[in-house]
Amino acid sequence: MKNLLILLIKIYWWGIPPVKRRKCIFRTSCSKYVYEKTIHDGFISGLKAFRYRFQNCRSGAHLIENPSGEIQIILPNQQILNEIEISERFITNKK
Repeated sequence: MKNLLILLIKIYWWGIPPVKRRKCIFRTSCSKYVYEKTIHDGFISGLKAFRYRFQNCRSGAHLIENPSGEIQIILPNQQILNEIEISERFITNKK
């Protein structure tokens, strides 16, 4: 099953050009993150990573600037991520 998930991600990378892919809010793209989790931690971990990213890399995330000036993002599940985990294009647009 692990190989099937890896194959599906590779087909996605091959079949959909980067300019046509949805832009991820995370610094590490969702497909790359799921691919790496699957390779290193196995199929179940890859599925959990896919579920987490699918639920949180959608509309409903909000950028905020905390009192110290650091940019953070609040995900739909109310988790707060720091600037280092947010895609640079979101940070650039905020500043």
